[in-house]
Amino acid sequence: MDDISRRKIQALLDQHRTMRIATLRPDGWPQVTTVGYANDGFAIYFLCGKDSQKAFNLTRDNRASLAIDDDASQVMEITGLSMAARAEVVNDPVEGEKALRLLFQRYPEQKSMPGPLPTDAIPLWTLVPNSADRRRWRPSAYGWKPWRAPAPC
Repeated sequence: MDDISRRKIQALLDQHRTMRIATLRPDGWPQVTTVGYANDGFAIYFLCGKDSQKAFNLTRDNRASLAIDDDASQVMEITGLSMAARAEVVNDPVEGEKALRLLFQRYPEQKSMPGPLPTDAIPLWTLVPNSADRRRWRPSAYGWKPWRAPAPC
């Protein structure tokens, strides 16, 4: 991935705090929900109740797709990021503490939580891009890619 694309992707990740995440239900239909997230570079973190449909879907099949985008006033000015990824529960306490600190920085309005997080009831998840591991990033038809709205028909 070239440096310009990398900077554009990083800027999109850094300027937003919500994303749409699509998971696969047991019947094969996609389910899309909106979640808050924080990132550390290209590492994306989010919380998800373990009894939610999203957590059930990800536990059964950890493939996910996400979209992060701007709410532009003109359809041809929409920009965003689309990514295929694998979702993993964060089990490392050091990584978990860092991710939670990032989430609270991203959401300064959040005054408190109903106890310490993450917990067994509310695990912390991370998204790992499908097109590469955490050490190497490369363009892929199903990986990180900045996108623009297509031209009207």
